Amino acid sequence: MPTTQIKTISLPKSGVRIFYREQGPDNALFPEKTILLLHGFPSSSHQYRNLIPLLASRYRVVAPDLPGFGFTETPASFKYTFETLANTMAEFLDELSISKFSIYIFDYGAPVGLRLALERPNDIEAIISQNGNAYIEGFGDVWGPIKELWASKNSPEDRSKVATAMLNFETTKFQYQNGTPETKVIAPESYTLDYALLERPGNKEIQLDLFMDYKNNVALYDKFQEYFRTSQVPLLAIWGKNDVFFIPPGAEAFKRDLPSAMIKFLDAGHFAVESDTEAISQEVMEFLN
Repeated sequence: MPTTQIKTISLPKSGVRIFYREQGPDNALFPEKTILLLHGFPSSSHQYRNLIPLLASRYRVVAPDLPGFGFTETPASFKYTFETLANTMAEFLDELSISKFSIYIFDYGAPVGLRLALERPNDIEAIISQNGNAYIEGFGDVWGPIKELWASKNSPEDRSKVATAMLNFETTKFQYQNGTPETKVIAPESYTLDYALLERPGNKEIQLDLFMDYKNNVALYDKFQEYFRTSQVPLLAIWGKNDVFFIPPGAEAFKRDLPSAMIKFLDAGHFAVESDTEAISQEVMEFLN
């Protein structure tokens, strides 16, 4: 039985060395179809370790670590914005000669993936949004510290305040466990690995840069929504209904611009892919078929 392959690829333009996981298409039912899995904060492709083999029974599945996360390596000059993350993913896709694909977007993966959709709308075959937001009403109250940073002068004191609130072990663990009815199903290595990588020298500054830049994603929401209206791209929003970061109204809002969108709620939290892997894989395969 094929296993998930661990790979790296060096990108000549950006100088980034992307770490990624890939499985398929040797025995896949639809080997011509590719799914790009884009992870969120503070995780990496590791969050998809259990989902990849389930989807790879039918499709080619590719899950990269975004710059600043996981085991992807970046040059010292790399500027951490969501625009550069999206540009790096575009270069990654080009290097792998992937021109048609579906995207699974979660958390930070949403603004990265939707930027790709704006730049290459004809390449996107379908979107699966698992707690991946594109609407103002999708923000939960826990975004308060980050919204305060957006309104600040981004001084060292401002950054220290949000770092204290958001970049600690308990908050990392909370993101995985909150809203999950049975927290014992959450593997402790998930949030423990995430936090260990957050603690690398210089990484907290990277995360603070991305916290600050997230407001530029919100500024693009009108364009994301216009893309939905004009493309009528097939979309499945599969949402942990107990998520306090991206709340259910964010899922329901897709229907405004995509009347045919499928909206599914799970009794799960933010990291529903950790607790409800099997259910998500079944919904994704049914949707894509």
